[in-house]
Amino acid sequence: MRAVIAEDSVLLRIGLVKVLEMAGFEVTAEAGDAEAVLAAVEEHRPDLALLDVRMPPGFTDEGVRAALMIRSRSPRTAVLLLSQYVEERYAADLLSGENSAGIGYLLKQRVADVEEFIDALRRVAAGGTALDPQVVAQLLLRRGGGPDPLERLTPREREVLALMAEGRSNAGIAAGLVVSESAVAKHINNIFTKLDLPPAEGAHRRVLAVLRFLDGTP
Repeated sequence: MRAVIAEDSVLLRIGLVKVLEMAGFEVTAEAGDAEAVLAAVEEHRPDLALLDVRMPPGFTDEGVRAALMIRSRSPRTAVLLLSQYVEERYAADLLSGENSAGIGYLLKQRVADVEEFIDALRRVAAGGTALDPQVVAQLLLRRGGGPDPLERLTPREREVLALMAEGRSNAGIAAGLVVSESAVAKHINNIFTKLDLPPAEGAHRRVLAVLRFLDGTP
């Protein structure tokens, strides 16, 4: 598995290289700005591109725009964005594309938990989804006007929904909540029914369906 990294902080970039190498990735290129990472992806066609949301020259959304271009030009390259703060609209921008496989959006503080971060890297590179729990929480809260379909869910179903949105498998949800996988499957079926969402194939597709619904988009 090959990867490119785009991070303007040299120290953090060095740390990310080490973590990716621990995860079994070959880091084929490093970049400090969006233009350089686009060139690196074009040259190396990596399995994964790891990008900071805010990079030179403007330190606003350069990483997000680069990620969207990568998804357009090299759809087989998975993309994982790192952000200092919760900015759920950037996650929504990335998830709104037709190709929802291999997408991640995490806060930089998650890098400190190396084992969990490596799991997210591998999940995204394999075509799955990894969304930061705080981003998921913001998406769950950001519904204004009209009746809230989430009110139909039980507290346990809300917990399962949040873990689904993070990209966790049924086994991962079961382990996190200390329940059986059959109980998780039942909760998920109830969630889809209550939110009028038909079950979809693939973990990333079910996450995308749920997030689009929570965001109020069809």
